[in-house]
Amino acid sequence: MSRPTPALSGPAGDARAQLPEDAHAGFDRLVHAVLAAPGASRRPALGAALRSQLPGTAGVRWLHAEGLSPTSRAGDLTAAHWLSLYEAWLANQQAPRAGGRESGHGPRADSRHGHAAGAQAIPRYY
Repeated sequence: MSRPTPALSGPAGDARAQLPEDAHAGFDRLVHAVLAAPGASRRPALGAALRSQLPGTAGVRWLHAEGLSPTSRAGDLTAAHWLSLYEAWLANQQAPRAGGRESGHGPRADSRHGHAAGAQAIPRYY
């Protein structure tokens, strides 16, 4: 049995109201993950809170595109920021993952030289 999601207020609630009904569950997951990031009671920096939601450089690129500092707080986001963040999050969720295999693991090491596929050992000159 699922629990009802508490109503969002402020800019996040305004952004949620602009989304279609079928997008509410995903948006709620994103908002909860950003607002409930470790150390949320201390109001963590947005850059740290986004790290798990937009992995790699996607979070930093989003912050830069929106003109926000990585030290900004989630409370500083406007409704437009929340909508933009949701779009970036959706794009990241639908992006193909590295490795191309469904198992979730990356390429296997090439046992001939002990490195990942495509990697080359540094030649040693004696």
